[in-house]
Amino acid sequence: MSESVRRVVVTGAGGLLGWHCAAHLHARNCAARYRGAPVPFDLVALDRAAFNDPARLAEAVAGAAAVLHFAGVNRGTDAEVESGNIDIATRLAGACAAAGARPHIVYANSTHAAHDTPYGRSKRRAGEILSAATDRFTDLVLPHIFGEGARPFYNNVTATFIHQVARGETPSVNPEGRVQLLHAGAAVEEAIGALTGGVTGERRPAPRPMGVADLLARLQDFHAAYGTNIFPDLSDPFDLALFNTYRAALYPDGFPRPLALKSDARGVLFEAVKGGGGGQTFLSWTEPGVTRGDHFHLAKVERFLVLQGEAVIRIRRVLGGPVWEFRVDGRQPAVVDMPTLHTHSIENVGAAPLLTLFWTQAVFDPAAPDTYADPVLG
Repeated sequence: MSESVRRVVVTGAGGLLGWHCAAHLHARNCAARYRGAPVPFDLVALDRAAFNDPARLAEAVAGAAAVLHFAGVNRGTDAEVESGNIDIATRLAGACAAAGARPHIVYANSTHAAHDTPYGRSKRRAGEILSAATDRFTDLVLPHIFGEGARPFYNNVTATFIHQVARGETPSVNPEGRVQLLHAGAAVEEAIGALTGGVTGERRPAPRPMGVADLLARLQDFHAAYGTNIFPDLSDPFDLALFNTYRAALYPDGFPRPLALKSDARGVLFEAVKGGGGGQTFLSWTEPGVTRGDHFHLAKVERFLVLQGEAVIRIRRVLGGPVWEFRVDGRQPAVVDMPTLHTHSIENVGAAPLLTLFWTQAVFDPAAPDTYADPVLG
């Protein structure tokens, strides 16, 4: 493909995989802007409503290098599920024909497509329709997906377990049940890699097999440790992704988290961070009225702890949404751990310099900083 800007359409951008994909493409554009380079992607994010507007859909795909197709139906009556994915695929194929476009289509299929169920038949037929609509087709067969932003009792069992564990509930579990887990970020990187590498045909990213009871136990362990200000060992990328998914679900009500203070005649002592497998700690002084941050991470865990002064920490979901504001003060130490795929900043709103401790679970790597400049406000 050309090294020039490529128009990429992401369908289902309001859903779990679509949002993750749009965020990962946005991260690449943010990194390019920071370097002063041209952005690589003209991102067109489509929600479900776009499929009810043929003109809008045709305009979106006209001139597109690729369509990363995550829109789909997996809830409803059997008839709604069976017809839903086929209808969406038919409309997308029709829009491509109307626009005279034959983009590279990367289709988020499912392992269920091999099953003779309403959902399986629907996903399988949708893939056939899209494959016929283009000369370049990637069939991305995905297992059980989890990730930040998943809706409990809707998207996946992981989101439901996290919701219940965070509220002190004990979910009911089939002890024989098993899942094949893949983080949404890993899934969309496969899709983007197919686009940038011109990869067609079937792709099956490798999942992490796990018993349902084991998944629940791991989440319960995360919750118990984190509740005592201990980070689990995050050296395994799967555990890091699962822990980040858990942390993101705690927002916005779970923060700031006050630290336990041990006071005596000598003064006050408190523990800033424990566990996590090491990582890196650094401190900064920030002058009054100055804002730091305005960036997001895809995988990095980052803790903010104001030690002296007053600040407002602002956090916003990447690509839009409400801005959460947390007021923190060094006289009452409380941590705010930045959720992944959320851009964040810290502003000194006091009259004196602000002293802040920052901690990340990994030592900074200039070659792969996982830091994407993106203003929270504006």
